Amino acid sequence: MEPTIYLFFEGNCLEAMTHYAEVLGGQITDVSRNGDAPDPESRMPGGDNLVLNMAMTLGSATVMASDGVGEMYEKPQGFRVAISPLSLAEFDRVHAALAKDARSVEMPAGETFWAERFSMFTDRYGTPWMLNFDGNKAPGGA
Repeated sequence: MEPTIYLFFEGNCLEAMTHYAEVLGGQITDVSRNGDAPDPESRMPGGDNLVLNMAMTLGSATVMASDGVGEMYEKPQGFRVAISPLSLAEFDRVHAALAKDARSVEMPAGETFWAERFSMFTDRYGTPWMLNFDGNKAPGGA
């Protein structure tokens, strides 16, 4: 059994998930829009282009998402999507792409006692991220 990350967005799910797929090397495998629902009762309030459900594969993981507009949307809290790029250059590339226009930066990219590079931020779409590159601080060295 593996957990699946499920993200909610304020009407920009397709844009956000497409960005994540491009930056992280994922593949969008399914998109169901509001307009695809068989009847009006199966739709959420809002336009036909809102995303009811979307799936992306990222390595062996699946990340799913949808739009949650109005009262259906709650600001993410109490978690972060954590990723560990395999090199310092990859960390810097991913960080630059995801942290661009960030809503907040809790820890700017920098060295810590446990990692060559670490950062925590909430991106422009509202997703809270934690990036970590152990490098030579990994148990046993890099």
